[in-house]
Amino acid sequence: MADFVQVRGFEEAVRPPVRQRRARLTDPPGQIARSRPDMSPHARLDRIARRVPEVMVKITGRTRDGGHLQNHLAYIGRNGKLPLEGPDGERLQSRAEVGRLVGDWMAEVEADPRRRKDSAVSLSIVLSMPPGTDAFRMHDASRAFAGQTFGDSHPYVFAFHTDERHPHVHLTVRTLGHDGHKLNPRKADLEQWRQAFAAALRDRGLEAEATPRRTRGIVRKAELGVLRRIRSRFSQGQGEPPNVDVAAAREALDKARKTPWVEAGRARQADVRRYFAAQALALSRSERDEDRELGAALAAFVKDMPRVRTRGEVISEKIDLRQQLEEDGKRIGERLRQR
Repeated sequence: MADFVQVRGFEEAVRPPVRQRRARLTDPPGQIARSRPDMSPHARLDRIARRVPEVMVKITGRTRDGGHLQNHLAYIGRNGKLPLEGPDGERLQSRAEVGRLVGDWMAEVEADPRRRKDSAVSLSIVLSMPPGTDAFRMHDASRAFAGQTFGDSHPYVFAFHTDERHPHVHLTVRTLGHDGHKLNPRKADLEQWRQAFAAALRDRGLEAEATPRRTRGIVRKAELGVLRRIRSRFSQGQGEPPNVDVAAAREALDKARKTPWVEAGRARQADVRRYFAAQALALSRSERDEDRELGAALAAFVKDMPRVRTRGEVISEKIDLRQQLEEDGKRIGERLRQR
């Protein structure tokens, strides 16, 4: 790819929304893979333009004592139906085996003189991919990711689930490391984990990427499951609406309210789109067929990027539509009465 013409703006377009130097546990996001051929700008732009599946790495909770840890491991192991895998191929499945693991972890945690009574015993992490992902290769990639990320520093076990639409892994890592250091990741660490998991999947022939939302033209965060459940209950006449919806509705009704953060987000998104458009134009002028094909794919990608809309703007549009329908209904009713 020595002849690849790179337009200024690539790093900003794919830069994660975190301070890369704030990673506590791992190298700054992006540094792990700069020497990998599949992390060259050309390779990443190709995956972005083709919208390959995005990996998800999420911290879902922490356990605080032995009982909590025992229940959590029983849950991810489906009460003994699924094995819990650890380093070096260790597999635990029976209640007795899991109980011994809990006892071993708690013995070391409680022996730590710096431990606070309410401090976390373990960290719960979920690795997920979209439906249709090859289960065998994702399982192997998850195993490699866990070993690479925690094998030398913290004990862990994980269970692979395929009984839901999205194949996913529940990874449980003891917070107390072998050297006494506590596992306390920052957002920058999570971003690096996303990159590492995506790389492990690609090493096994599964297409995967780990880009920030703005790279894909998305400005709104994904909704939490608990928020969807509250909203569903409210739509059925049960309970109160989510606080975030109430705040967004108030913001939408206050037309005079200034929202500089919204304009800043629009400006960032405009910069990303300008970069992709400029890179597509530069590639379209290349003498190489593969560059021109990528340029055309990037141009189509920019054209299909979603319109930038905040939650407040979506709600405002719904309010305006409802008011318009009510006004139309009144006018129709008035005409019928006049007949």
